[in-house]
Amino acid sequence: MAKRPTRLRFTEDDLADSHVKKAADRADKAVDRAEKAADKLASKKAKPKLKLETDAAGSRKAKLRFEKAEFTEIERPSVAKHMASRGAAVTLTSKAHRAVSEYEDDNIGVQAVQETTKAVESTVYTVDHAVYSHKLKAYDKAEKLVEKSDKANVNALYEKFKKDNPDAGSNPFSRWQQKRAIKKEYAAAKAGKNTASTTASASKGAGKATGKAAQGAKNITERVTEFCTTHSKTILFVLIAGLLFMILSGMFSSCSAMFQGGTQIILGTSFTAKEEDIIGADNDYKALEAALRNKINNIERTHSGYDEYRYDLDEINHNPYELAAYLTVKFEDYTRDEVQATLQWLFEQQYELTLTEVVEIRTRTTSSTDPETGETTTEEEDYEYYILNVKLRNKGLNSVISNSGLSEDDMERYRILLQTRGNRPDIFGNDIYATPGGEYTDYDIPGEALTDTRFANMIREAEKYLGYPYVWGGSSPSTSFDCSGFVSYVINHCGNGWSVGRLTANGLMGVCDIIPKSSAKPGDLIFFQGTYDTSGASHVGIYVGNGMMIHCGNPISYASIESNYWQQHFYCFGRIRN
Repeated sequence: MAKRPTRLRFTEDDLADSHVKKAADRADKAVDRAEKAADKLASKKAKPKLKLETDAAGSRKAKLRFEKAEFTEIERPSVAKHMASRGAAVTLTSKAHRAVSEYEDDNIGVQAVQETTKAVESTVYTVDHAVYSHKLKAYDKAEKLVEKSDKANVNALYEKFKKDNPDAGSNPFSRWQQKRAIKKEYAAAKAGKNTASTTASASKGAGKATGKAAQGAKNITERVTEFCTTHSKTILFVLIAGLLFMILSGMFSSCSAMFQGGTQIILGTSFTAKEEDIIGADNDYKALEAALRNKINNIERTHSGYDEYRYDLDEINHNPYELAAYLTVKFEDYTRDEVQATLQWLFEQQYELTLTEVVEIRTRTTSSTDPETGETTTEEEDYEYYILNVKLRNKGLNSVISNSGLSEDDMERYRILLQTRGNRPDIFGNDIYATPGGEYTDYDIPGEALTDTRFANMIREAEKYLGYPYVWGGSSPSTSFDCSGFVSYVINHCGNGWSVGRLTANGLMGVCDIIPKSSAKPGDLIFFQGTYDTSGASHVGIYVGNGMMIHCGNPISYASIESNYWQQHFYCFGRIRN
């Protein structure tokens, strides 16, 4: 049975909130579409030929109430009824054909009638099947529209809940639980039926029986009293046993409900694929990134002949938990082979490599010597100077996923999986870029270090972004930063007159003079290698002296370079060229 859609009513105060109004408008539109489809079904069904049929049809409808809305169930076209009615027709026509067949051999006219009859019946059955299929499609369409309207209503109720409880839902998991609770309340309200009249009639009937039973009950009571007096110990034992049974049953029932609810929560917050498939899919994505990195590293060989190559490159990498969370939402218990097309699509959306040729007309001085006189002359000449601009943009995997068309519910679950790390916090080992961001570490730089104007300018700019999260491909305050994006931005905007563009960690090393560790001073850059799978420098920070740096870890923070991790990955120091 398909229910009619529910139309919610909100107060003017509720609708004053833009989010509630937007959600309520969407819900109203969804209800309008569902009602239109339901009305079509109802209008086709409610064409009474006799009053008796109308009354009978009306008696089959169940009325439901949800606040001010009324629901009428529309009966789905019955396969059993359809086959039964068709079967009866087939039986009758079969008997008729057998009767005619007895004489058709001797009568050409009868034979012709027989063939014509069969052809007509075939046409009738074809039309009948088409009509029945059309009814089913119309019913299914109406049912889906009602489901969509229910979903829109839940979203509207959730927006109202957020308006009424602005402090609730401080994290994705609690928001998910709240929305889940609203869905249950909404479904319960829709499913609820008015049982008052049934209860009243049952009570009335019971009243008549009570009077007749009263006398018999009195006699039975006397006998029971006598039995209890003579068997008091046995009855006490039975009562205690019964009480224990009820307590244990209640405990197991509660545990069962708790287990079911807990299982749903665990599954909703967990990566459900096998570990080898999760890691394997991530390795396949890393292989695509390695191929891109190799392509860029070989640009000067595959595109030779240019006078200059200019690079503007974002870092190449991703957060493996973002990838695993997205694949879980899309495929649930996925296999490595199953997601290859999706990995390729995500990769193409995340990275954009462009090669642009620029030809500049430059002037140079040439000299020539007269072979007879030995006189040397110079002159200016124009020539073409060929430049290849290599630009790589990493939009960030999280940004791609956020704009991939996931529903609101799927995005909420994606955020929950990121927050819980799929309940597998160690699946990707010690990947520092996969760890969730926390509080940043502050540090007081000694006053004497700040007497260096260039360093003071760098720190003034860098400290504006303390606490910003690590975002692959990020290179501005609007997108947040990755490690090289952060350092590039500080260099370009600190007021020291530098302009290096957007470089990778390895690219930043190219604009520095490499210096020994003993010569490092505040304002120099510090480079690390092997923090992820790439050649050369893979991470960069700004050295501030006394074994400390400011860098974009997760989040942007001060950190000691003397820790075991950074000492193991230390590469070199570099001083930015003037």
